[in-house]
Amino acid sequence: MNPERVYFVGIGGIGMAALARYYMSLGLPVAGYDRTPTPLTAELEAEGAAVSFADSMDAVPEAFRRAEGTLVVYTPAVPASNVPLSFFRSEGFDVRKRAYVLGQVTRSSKGLCFAGTHGKTTTSSMAAHVLHSGDTGCNAFLGGILKGYNSNLMLSATSPYSVIEADEYDRSFHQLTPYIAVITATDPDHLDIYGTEEAYLESFAHFTSLIRPDGALVVHTGLKLVPRPAEGVRVYTYGRGDGDFHAANVRTGDGTIFFDFVYPGGVMTDIELGVPVDVNVDNAVAALAAVWLTGTLTEELARKAISTYPGVERRFEFHLKEKGPAGRAVIDDYAHHPDELRRSIESVRALYPGRRLTVAFQPHLYTRTRDFAPEFAEALSMADEVLLIDIYPAREEPIEGVTSKIIFDRIKIDDKVMISKEDFVGTMKNRNFEILLTVGAGDLSFEVPRLVKEIATDE
Repeated sequence: MNPERVYFVGIGGIGMAALARYYMSLGLPVAGYDRTPTPLTAELEAEGAAVSFADSMDAVPEAFRRAEGTLVVYTPAVPASNVPLSFFRSEGFDVRKRAYVLGQVTRSSKGLCFAGTHGKTTTSSMAAHVLHSGDTGCNAFLGGILKGYNSNLMLSATSPYSVIEADEYDRSFHQLTPYIAVITATDPDHLDIYGTEEAYLESFAHFTSLIRPDGALVVHTGLKLVPRPAEGVRVYTYGRGDGDFHAANVRTGDGTIFFDFVYPGGVMTDIELGVPVDVNVDNAVAALAAVWLTGTLTEELARKAISTYPGVERRFEFHLKEKGPAGRAVIDDYAHHPDELRRSIESVRALYPGRRLTVAFQPHLYTRTRDFAPEFAEALSMADEVLLIDIYPAREEPIEGVTSKIIFDRIKIDDKVMISKEDFVGTMKNRNFEILLTVGAGDLSFEVPRLVKEIATDE
């Protein structure tokens, strides 16, 4: 697969954008379609990609309408009825899923692949940052914009390693051939694809069978997963307090978190989290375990890299952090699964004990809302105040009877309200909030900087 040019159907997706940037770094012409403009599509255009938002062949540059030499990469999030995608398929183009292309990367390098219902973006970006903080480097394809790097792509012309976020949606991660695979969590999700928890777990089990015989598997302790690695694959566990790799002597105070990293045969003491959120203790252990297995991790590198890890946009990202015991805070998090939502709320509670917590949640997908409404409501009931936003549909059509109200009615606290995304800023401006956590994988996050700006203007 040596294309002369690459067209992306769904170029604005975070994972698709990383591949687009990768091919542009190789000097290839890149074009693509997406449904709506976003800051990310604007960045791609500024970097040289030709991006269109019209579902029409007229918007496809002429050079990309020739099958010879053109690779078409698409995401399953784009419907099959999309006009350019239908044209490319009917005219015999080389049409590949994003996952297939990432699979090619893992087969031409040593791939560190991070899978799991949640935690994979943070753990993969931590591992990539560790490798780049040392002499080894890596090519990394991340599911979020890593702050400090201002990109979801890292490049190295000399490193043998690639770091890849292994997405279970549509069984995409079955296209990969990992050298080292990390599984962070297997709480059921994407039941519109899998149907049952058993099928979801089977998909992860199959993923473990794809690891190279000279590779390794690292699994979080306590998961409902029976791995099936090939003969020769080394298998390890990780966790908080237990596992072959684990955190010990965790200390929290004055806005910092330190821990000791315990690995087979040794201990690295006093690792400080650059993003001091409780859930990042587990994430850091997973990232350090993967890099340790490459043979490139030293104690000095572990301390330096984890303490300077800048965090990923929309992963527990602070937009406002006033000082003092009465200072307000505004935090945005990508949590869109009930367990992620619960852990996000617990992390804020740990950071701000005794403070009043307002949670604004935008459910993501009709099917996920339908499948997990009681669990979402249970997590949201941990807040002091809840603002529930309309469902963000993403790739889905509405389902009759499925709205945010099926969550709202189950929330057990009295201080709750349903609002539209458009009313969010105005509503929050008029509330005397203390700590605000906005959560979800939709577009509510775009309103958060506007809210913070409005608050500053009023003052």
